[in-house]
Amino acid sequence: MDEYDRVAGTHAMSRRAVLAAGLVLALAGCREPGRQDRMRIMVPTPPGGGFDHTARTLAAVIEETGAVSDVAVFNLAGSTGTAALARLVYERGSADLLLQMGLGLVANTHVDSAADSVTEATALARLIEEPEALLVPADSEYATIDDVVRAWRASPGTMRIGGGSTPAGPDHLVTMLLAEELGIAPADVVYRSYDGGGPMQAALMGHAVDFAAAGPSEQRAAIDSGQLRVLALTGPEPDPGIDAPTLVQAGIDLEFMNWRGLLAPPGLADDDLAWLLALVERVHASPEWEERLARNRWTDAYLAGGEFAAFLAEEDERTGRTLERIGLA
Repeated sequence: MDEYDRVAGTHAMSRRAVLAAGLVLALAGCREPGRQDRMRIMVPTPPGGGFDHTARTLAAVIEETGAVSDVAVFNLAGSTGTAALARLVYERGSADLLLQMGLGLVANTHVDSAADSVTEATALARLIEEPEALLVPADSEYATIDDVVRAWRASPGTMRIGGGSTPAGPDHLVTMLLAEELGIAPADVVYRSYDGGGPMQAALMGHAVDFAAAGPSEQRAAIDSGQLRVLALTGPEPDPGIDAPTLVQAGIDLEFMNWRGLLAPPGLADDDLAWLLALVERVHASPEWEERLARNRWTDAYLAGGEFAAFLAEEDERTGRTLERIGLA
């Protein structure tokens, strides 16, 4: 090979190297800013409850839509959910961690005087809402909500109410609000807290409690099979799939809706936040999520970004006032 060929070959190799490097850079540039290949969804309660069910449903949809290929759900129970909130705040700037949360966590930050507030985190989205169902076992002596009201008013201290949430969680909160509406003193309410919907269902069917409050999606199988009967729903509208009135239809002036959403750690980079907001929008718009809403009979209550942050601040303040009024904070 003469000198010309050697130099020309070297130049050709250099050009190929430059082109290859440019291709690598171009491909790298195609990656969405902020994109996460793996994600973690933290649940602030033990397995089996409403938060857990929602988180695992969400993780499945994220993977099915191809938004993220690997989504891990893990439970970090403790301090009635506020331990998970503290973990979220501690992982400041981590764009691969989400916290499944809702009204129950908001309330528990007030009851436990938690060091961290939900408003310190990054508000991503409110996803769903659902009423509470007031439930009895199939063989209960109580045929209607009126039967429960009469018995409860007659002897408040002997009526045992169960729930799968901790004190100030949705099941307990709606019980206390119902007692308030019926003129029953908070000190006379006998509420038994169980570690999620499964233990609560066992207690109800075993007659360890007289009636219970729960999210209907958690108890859907037992309701549909006839093992549990719904006496009333706490939402503004009846459920066409459940043969039960709302409390308002039954003459009780109380409406109550539980909701669930997502928080991210504080201090996210702009690209990370933009990508996470696009992720929840993609999930919300997907047919896979629409199918899950229908399957669980959840109400779509989507609010994202700034709108959810404003709602969360108002809900935090409102919940604190309510808990003080009924003596829980």
